[in-house]
Amino acid sequence: MTLKLLAEVSPQDLLVALAEVQGHLLGYVKSMALKCAVDLGIPEAMHRRGGSATLTVIAADAAVHPAKLADLRRLMELLTATGMFTVTDREGSGANDSGAVVYKLTTACRFLVGSLNLSPMVPFLVSPPVVSSFFSLGDWLKSEPAAAGSVFELAHGCSQWEMANSDATLNRIINDSMVADSKLFLEVIIMDKGRIFRGLSSLVDVGGGHGAATQVIAAAFPRIKCTVLDLPHVIGQDVTGDGKVRFVAGNMFESIPPATAVLLKNILHDWGDEDCIKILQRCKEAIPARNAGGKVIIIDLVIGSNQGNRKISEMEATQNMFMMYINGMERGENEWKMIFSKAGFSDDYNILPVLGPFSVIEIYPK
Repeated sequence: MTLKLLAEVSPQDLLVALAEVQGHLLGYVKSMALKCAVDLGIPEAMHRRGGSATLTVIAADAAVHPAKLADLRRLMELLTATGMFTVTDREGSGANDSGAVVYKLTTACRFLVGSLNLSPMVPFLVSPPVVSSFFSLGDWLKSEPAAAGSVFELAHGCSQWEMANSDATLNRIINDSMVADSKLFLEVIIMDKGRIFRGLSSLVDVGGGHGAATQVIAAAFPRIKCTVLDLPHVIGQDVTGDGKVRFVAGNMFESIPPATAVLLKNILHDWGDEDCIKILQRCKEAIPARNAGGKVIIIDLVIGSNQGNRKISEMEATQNMFMMYINGMERGENEWKMIFSKAGFSDDYNILPVLGPFSVIEIYPK
């Protein structure tokens, strides 16, 4: 900052610019505050009370020490300022009357409560192994690709999948996160875009974990023979299926069980273009010709599908940056089209928006 610039810019613009810088520097505090609220069960407790509660009630439900009531207020004020809660004062109440200020869940926070919610994603996305990976981002950008591996590998000396194989806690929070995400999005997809599953006789969910997505599909379409393919340590001995869903241990880079359709939910964004092409080629080998109903169903983000919305554009850019930690990436339509073509699929694909930039993509063999 130069003295000349200080003289040329209005005080209000300087204040906004400084707030922008501070917001970037302390952005992690928002994540930690949300994690704290979820760990304490605050959103779910408010949901059980009809979606609103006073600070004293929140403190009691969350078992917050009475001496920390003012600190809890600071937590709630931050999460209110960042859009997770709203706040109203009861008529005649004072600013420091903790029994009179009422906090309410926003639409955003309602994604973290109820029978279908994304709160299990919080312990994974804000976990020490994931967050600490980004301390190595600068070194990773300066390193030779072959030597560095992913950002996660540079930070921890192994891939996320290798760590999960040996760390039961990390493996559990990854699987819990996948289950929560799959249940919510598949329910929404079946409600809004259920036609994509009609007419299928069989389906393989590649990388489907414990089968949360597949179980939703099997319940809605009981005539579809559903199979989950995932790595042995993900499926484990305790996942045997319920008769509706079959589990197969394997590697999607080697082979995929034959089926009318293959489902790839949040799989391809974990990998670079060349690996995605290999995965899609294995998918193509597993399905019949298009005239026999063969197709691949991809559930993933399509960057740029909501032009002009700053919040969504920021989320897309953040998500794309986040995926760097495992050498993954988010893609726009042209990038998707390129890998489809190189893998031997038709240019005649369908992109069906579901929630914001999250879409269902149907692709067909040539």
